[in-house]
Amino acid sequence: MEYRSLGKSGLQVSALSLGSWLTFGKQITDEVAGQLMEIAYEAGVNFFDNAEIYANGQSEVVMGNLLKEKNWDRSSYIVSSKLFFGSSQAKPNQKGLSRKHIMEGCHAALKRLQLDYVDLLFCHRPDKNTPIEETVWAMNHLIAQGKVLYWGTSEWSASELMEAYLVAEKYHLIGPTMEQPQYNMLVRDKMEKEYLHLFKHYGLGTSIWSPLASGLLSGKYNQRMPTDTRMNTDGLEWLKERTLQEQWIEKTCRLTELAAKTGVSMPVFALAWCLKNPNVSTVILGASKTAQLQENLQAIEAVKQLTEQVLEEVEQILQNKPEQPQF
Repeated sequence: MEYRSLGKSGLQVSALSLGSWLTFGKQITDEVAGQLMEIAYEAGVNFFDNAEIYANGQSEVVMGNLLKEKNWDRSSYIVSSKLFFGSSQAKPNQKGLSRKHIMEGCHAALKRLQLDYVDLLFCHRPDKNTPIEETVWAMNHLIAQGKVLYWGTSEWSASELMEAYLVAEKYHLIGPTMEQPQYNMLVRDKMEKEYLHLFKHYGLGTSIWSPLASGLLSGKYNQRMPTDTRMNTDGLEWLKERTLQEQWIEKTCRLTELAAKTGVSMPVFALAWCLKNPNVSTVILGASKTAQLQENLQAIEAVKQLTEQVLEEVEQILQNKPEQPQF
């Protein structure tokens, strides 16, 4: 396993990590969840990603039970939670980024995870109804109390992150260490254009999600529509409509041929492509089967297969490289 600094922090995070969205407490059994965590941990994965909204909190319950059962040294792994959405039945003060929900949401997550602290706490979305000063102060308080070690954001714009940094600088508080954006061969603008100033001047770390574009870049949708995938889960019709675009499937077919020529499978190829970006701290894997996870973990070794020539061929297929800003 390769380890990378989480932005400019001293925290070393495995280049591949394991997420629980749509799987823990919902799509897979607790037994399979335990097997996935065991395989990941034994392969050197040290970061397990979670959120209050995942399976309405049940994902954190499952992960907490498994961590207690495995009894790994607490200093050997990193756990995250995310706050914003609350649960599906959340009342006004049970969601958002107010001081009240941040404090209560963090305490609830710690209880579900059965931990004294979370290593990373993300603001899952920006909150237009809460002053950014309130959010930054609340996060700083949690860090001061030892309940959170680092805080960050997920799917914030560069301008929203800049506001947080400026508030932190003004009041001498701890600003965001990391952002969790979607990033893959088909969705590139934030990581390769919008955030470049933040990488350069603030040392922003990243834990990217959906590196396989919700499974599209695994190649399993190239010829048919399988029935046993998360894309067919009730409530995810929006994801299916957004992801399974004809032009993206056509490009994935061509990428699959290139991956075969390179000597790796399509999912491993797509994950290795994400790892080539030096601004990626860790790539979150979302496996639901043990064989799937074992295959995806091969991406670390596959990175060296992506030569400059191969990367140029990828660009010729994608035709979506963001135009670089001039600093």
